[in-house]
Amino acid sequence: MVGYAFMGAAHSQGWRTVGRVFDLPARPVMSAICGRDADAVRTAADRHGWAAAETDWRAMIARDDVQLVDVCTPGDSHAEIAIAALEAGKHVLCEKPLANSVTEAEAMVEAARRASERGQVAMVGFNYRRAPAIAYARRMVADGRIGVLRHVRVTYLQDWIVDPEFPLVWRLRREYAGSGALGDLGSHIVDLAQHLAGERLIGVSALTETFIRERPLPAGAVAGLGGSGSGGAARGPVTVDDAALFTGRFGSGAVASFEASRFAAGRKNSLRIELNGDRGSLAFDLERLNELSFHDHTEPAADSGFRRILVTEPEHPYLDAWWPPGHALGYEHTFVHQARDMVLAVTEGTGPEPSFEDGLQVQRVLAAVEDSAEKNCVYTPVPA
Repeated sequence: MVGYAFMGAAHSQGWRTVGRVFDLPARPVMSAICGRDADAVRTAADRHGWAAAETDWRAMIARDDVQLVDVCTPGDSHAEIAIAALEAGKHVLCEKPLANSVTEAEAMVEAARRASERGQVAMVGFNYRRAPAIAYARRMVADGRIGVLRHVRVTYLQDWIVDPEFPLVWRLRREYAGSGALGDLGSHIVDLAQHLAGERLIGVSALTETFIRERPLPAGAVAGLGGSGSGGAARGPVTVDDAALFTGRFGSGAVASFEASRFAAGRKNSLRIELNGDRGSLAFDLERLNELSFHDHTEPAADSGFRRILVTEPEHPYLDAWWPPGHALGYEHTFVHQARDMVLAVTEGTGPEPSFEDGLQVQRVLAAVEDSAEKNCVYTPVPA
């Protein structure tokens, strides 16, 4: 695995746990973890159960005891690492969004296509697909439980950069992150909307906004980013969006609305999606991870309304390997399920879902959103 911070820890949890929970045809061995800081990556290796620590990802990829490379770095290095790993004959799991641009994502897809001819697997890590409630919602939609899809509404709200003195971390710089709330949060909700709908978006109309345009540089950062000083503190420009709002249309004619913001005070990790069809509606809230809300519109009006489905039964996706009904799972279990699906894709030789092609399609939607927002004209009322 390349990267050892937040996503590195989450992915490590998945790899460390999956073989102890699921009966798999092969059990992952955590051979090596890689990062630039030798002391920090050694600490991460010891904490998370990796046998070795590396500071050069190229050397790690060259190891004979590595057959699969998990990329958990900022987006600016996804393409370089993933393509090199595929060309070295490794399977690849890459965090979302797949890349920082459509051009990079296209190159990754081409490398994955060549690798697939050699029996390699390349998957992108949209972990929320692996929440059992989401997986069950996909099954319900595919089974026609809500009928013909009409409308999808999705929001993903956080508040971790509301404070204008929060430092200029890599996620707020385009050269590393590609985009802001749009890529970080928007990629998740675009993927979920398309995954649950079972179809792709064909058009968007958007606006984005950056509320705080300069921030203090992190401790130890190099000055000279083009910002100003305030009270002696070096500052730099925020070069990504803080919030993105857009509407979309599916090929079937169903419509969708999306909102991604890191400026929603009080919202820590609030993702909600609702799908409305001519026979019913489904809703999921990440803060109620083990539940679905379902309305059956074919029932008599006097009896109808939303009801709660507790998704903890062994018949529900992934749950035959876990606890008795009613014993809830958490965020970290989505990474265990992701590791399970990756192992099965590798051992069974099946096409991984979501594939790099799926990641590229999401990247194209994000690019269309940015393009629409850039062209979106601002109406200035004429003074009376």
